[in-house]
Amino acid sequence: MALLIRLGNRRFLLFTLILLLKCCLAWFVIFEDGPSWGTMLTEIPFFWLVFCFIEWFASKRKLLYYTIANVLFTLLYFTVLMYYKYYGIIVTYHAISQADKITKVGESTYSLMDPYYLLIFIDIIVLIAIPLWLRNKSRRIQINLRPIRKSVLISLFLVSVALCTISIWPNRASMNENKQAREMGILNYEVYTIFADSTEDTPVVDKQKITQPAIDHLKGISVPAEPQYFGADKGKNVIIIQMESLQNFLIGLQLDGQEITPNLNKLASEEFHYNHFYTMVGQGTTSDAEYVVNTSLYVPKHQAATQDNVKKQLPSLPKLMHANGYTTATFHTNSVEFWNRTELYKALGWDRYYDQSFFGDEDHIAFGASDEVLYAKTIEELKKMDQSDKPFYAQVISMSSHHPYKIPESKVKMELPEKLEGTLVGSYIQAQNYSDYALGGFIEQLKASGIWDDSIVLLYGDHQGLPVYSIDSKEKSLLKEMIGHEYGYTDMFNIPLIMHAPGVTYPSVIQRTGGQIDILPTVANLTGVSAANQIHFGEDLLNQPPTVLPMRHFLPSGSFFMGSGLFIPGVSYEDGTNLQLDGSKLNGSGAAKEQYDDALELLHLSDSYVQQLPDIAETNTDDE
Repeated sequence: MALLIRLGNRRFLLFTLILLLKCCLAWFVIFEDGPSWGTMLTEIPFFWLVFCFIEWFASKRKLLYYTIANVLFTLLYFTVLMYYKYYGIIVTYHAISQADKITKVGESTYSLMDPYYLLIFIDIIVLIAIPLWLRNKSRRIQINLRPIRKSVLISLFLVSVALCTISIWPNRASMNENKQAREMGILNYEVYTIFADSTEDTPVVDKQKITQPAIDHLKGISVPAEPQYFGADKGKNVIIIQMESLQNFLIGLQLDGQEITPNLNKLASEEFHYNHFYTMVGQGTTSDAEYVVNTSLYVPKHQAATQDNVKKQLPSLPKLMHANGYTTATFHTNSVEFWNRTELYKALGWDRYYDQSFFGDEDHIAFGASDEVLYAKTIEELKKMDQSDKPFYAQVISMSSHHPYKIPESKVKMELPEKLEGTLVGSYIQAQNYSDYALGGFIEQLKASGIWDDSIVLLYGDHQGLPVYSIDSKEKSLLKEMIGHEYGYTDMFNIPLIMHAPGVTYPSVIQRTGGQIDILPTVANLTGVSAANQIHFGEDLLNQPPTVLPMRHFLPSGSFFMGSGLFIPGVSYEDGTNLQLDGSKLNGSGAAKEQYDDALELLHLSDSYVQQLPDIAETNTDDE
């Protein structure tokens, strides 16, 4: 106790030491080589700035203010490391508005936490417990907190400001946000993002200059006068199935002679299977996939598309199909309020949506009714829609294989090898096996009803299921054994696209690179609907060569997929990394500087375009 008293009298040093240990814990989780001596030069000065303010302005209860500062710093570090475990990036103030989602995906969030993360809170418990223990008069001990001389405070403050500035200023131009955070220090980076956004001077591109020819020029494509397969399935229904967390490496994969996804395997062997197809979501994950697929626009830089973009009059696939005689509907067993889908569906222009209020909560898995219930109730609605004189466009969102992949024992359809028992990879495989089982029943019903033969059906994964930053070394070794190479970014973002188009598709594995943003123009081409007058950033997968595919949120700004692999910038283009599609480093020439510039400009054009769209409030709708 005497030692604690002496440290309490030197609170400036005590809390510096406490917070330094916490920042080191965060650095061990986030950065590959962990903390270094340089870490102290980037993190400690920020602590001292706050402590100087406390010492200068707080005449009483200084220890209380130190404790409050400690709690706030602790919560920030904990949030940073937890956010990184799922998203692979450093959380900023932009994500705070989505904090309510954590309570709704609690099991998924908690599953990311290693028990030793809780060590970050031990000192807070001790600091609260000591005063309670000392409340007993016989144990009361006088702590005489020693004031720090004003001259020393001023010197510490000026030195801290100088060190923070030295950490921030040279690194502000870095394109790689994680590298920025490492070089600046986590706390400096958090403050920098606030001021950088408020002073961002990137001009908005005038909407008159954002034309489809300008976008096509940046992508290096030219639209043929007579596109192949244009109108080949005119008047056919369109069914788009979005599979939760489905990654492409599962297709054709077997464990101990068991197919993990037998129904998907069969479908992929009978139709077009795009095996270099990539997710393009951001913070909104599943809802972002719905947004990208239905708008052919990129997700915003710092937030889910459902936060601000849905306030705009978005061009969309539902609106395009509706204008060409289709009825449209989307099916999702979760509540429509989650991820602000109420506004998303309104902005996309769906004629009708079916959510938890329709599907109920029976046979509950993850956030709602199981995939079996989803498909059983959806097929009945599709049959009704098929009886109309109009074709329909329906999007069906599966959800049972949601992270952390805890499906009921009664739903387990395959036995895992012993080495996969109790691992996230094993749980993921069992969840995807169940989702495949449910999907198989749906496809059978579509065929039995005659809808299959009269419909274009596209099936894809919404986003990654096994983030490289969420799995441990053992699980990475298991994945390497299964897929034959080190599991990395190119595997993580690789989702399957399987396309069934009557009279068009046949058994074929298609190697061209594509992404979710390409689905809208591809569907438009097949159905004979012109998208020329609707801004879109994707390209027709049946007619265009692969071009740059800009990525956001889960990778540093300026990252993009191309025909040969993935480019990830460092501080800039010059020190970037080129990866082949199997994840290995590319030797020789990789991404060109022009491609890098084009990728950034495409993102800039998309942001500028959405920003200048009229607000929904400016439109008279049937609901008003």
